[in-house]
Amino acid sequence: MTENWLQELGDVVVIRVKAIPRARRDEVRGVDGGVLKIAVTAPAEKGKANEAALTLLAKFLGVSRGKLQLLSGQSSRLKRVEVAGVSASQVEERLAKLER
Repeated sequence: MTENWLQELGDVVVIRVKAIPRARRDEVRGVDGGVLKIAVTAPAEKGKANEAALTLLAKFLGVSRGKLQLLSGQSSRLKRVEVAGVSASQVEERLAKLER
């Protein structure tokens, strides 16, 4: 079942993400409070944390970095990320594997 953090729009999905910069390690932490939490070691300066979050999310989803686009939240922890090449159900399956 698709939750409010994940929206399928035609051939792309939009994911609501909360990025946590300067974490101890890069990791996808799971869904909490209607957002997918992602921790990155990069600082939130000059787009470093945004790029690290998008790279981590691409790796987690098994797609190339070029398939992701930051729609909103360039200077905020709360972001909307568009991902091409995956369906909402594929994203949920990957997340279910993480939570096991």
